[in-house]
Amino acid sequence: MYKVLFIHKVFPGQFIHLARRLACLPGVQVDAMASEPAETVDGVTLHRYVLHNGGESRTHPYLTRTEAAVWQGQSVLAACTLLSQAGYRPDLVIGHHGWGELLFVKDLWPDVPLVGYFEFYYQGTGADVGFDPPAPLSLYDLARVRALNMVNLLQLEAVDRGVSPTRWQRSLHPRPYQEKLALIHEGIDTAIASPGVPTAMLLPDGHRLSPGQEIVTYVARDLEPYRGFHIMMRAAVPLLRSRPTTRLVIAGGDSSCYGPPPSGGESWREHMLAELAGDLPTDRVHFTGRIPHADFINLMRLSRAHLYLTYPFVLSWSMLQAMACGVSLVASDTGPVTEVVQHGVNGLLVPFHDPVAVASGLATALSMSAKPRKQLQMAARQTVVERFDLEKVGLPGWLEMLHREFGLPRPF
Repeated sequence: MYKVLFIHKVFPGQFIHLARRLACLPGVQVDAMASEPAETVDGVTLHRYVLHNGGESRTHPYLTRTEAAVWQGQSVLAACTLLSQAGYRPDLVIGHHGWGELLFVKDLWPDVPLVGYFEFYYQGTGADVGFDPPAPLSLYDLARVRALNMVNLLQLEAVDRGVSPTRWQRSLHPRPYQEKLALIHEGIDTAIASPGVPTAMLLPDGHRLSPGQEIVTYVARDLEPYRGFHIMMRAAVPLLRSRPTTRLVIAGGDSSCYGPPPSGGESWREHMLAELAGDLPTDRVHFTGRIPHADFINLMRLSRAHLYLTYPFVLSWSMLQAMACGVSLVASDTGPVTEVVQHGVNGLLVPFHDPVAVASGLATALSMSAKPRKQLQMAARQTVVERFDLEKVGLPGWLEMLHREFGLPRPF
């Protein structure tokens, strides 16, 4: 029996498709370890680890996240040790680098191959830090950002193989380690994220969206600056004023996943509504909160134009899924978006920091005649099918690499 252990704080995360597939393979046993699992996966035995401590308030501010990661890694080590004492020894461990969970796995199982998913390596320049608003960083900021990578470097050194989902994200890592990182995206299920006949959708505010309406959509896990929420809201003012029949539908939660909340303590949604009070036609702006995936797919099919904005940061699944649905995409000209979107071919690119230009890009997408719009939409879907399809690209990439380098048994 070939045993695979996944380690991911909120398992399954990026490993959902791979874990499902491995659990279906004959002769493969799949276990997972998490502290806050998001969901169960059929055929996967879930083990929980308890986080012991989380860092003391007296820690140097550069080291707060590093100490938290060490505690996380130590908690995983303790839970894995209990499994080992019960007779369990994996043939392969696959995990996410983000929280420090992989730090000490090799100290327990030095001969067990360890594969890490490396999503982001912090940069003092050229990525998210100092991007919005554009401003030079102090030496304090540069030193703080450099210190954030202590845990990343330790895990890069520990793993036998790393994986990054896009070329841009891989390129952020130190050059000596880039060859250690395979370029494999986890994959988009283009059978589910696909064009189709939309159905009418009743929104929480009582408004009913119907096919044929001029609908602009914006979707993010949480409505926050990292995904350009503030820019989108400011762009909505000139867009909706110039197009009196357009409706803007915004899906996402009120937390702050990546950056801090506004200084006043309110959500970014509340903050931006207050900033734009009197200027934004709120009767045509609809907030749905977070929505089920099936509703997201239907919303993409209803959408006349979809807006995706992001700092130079991790690429969202939502953009690729929207493209797979055949949307008319308007997106920020930031990495790694520009690795996927070619202006005028499979989407329209706009400058992140310019709300007027964003509004203009959306107006262009809305005003396209049928033939060029269809060409743009078909090219968007084709890009995802060719480069990110779950069954043809994502899973085969993972499975072939694990077979070739670490003896994962066939058939698959």
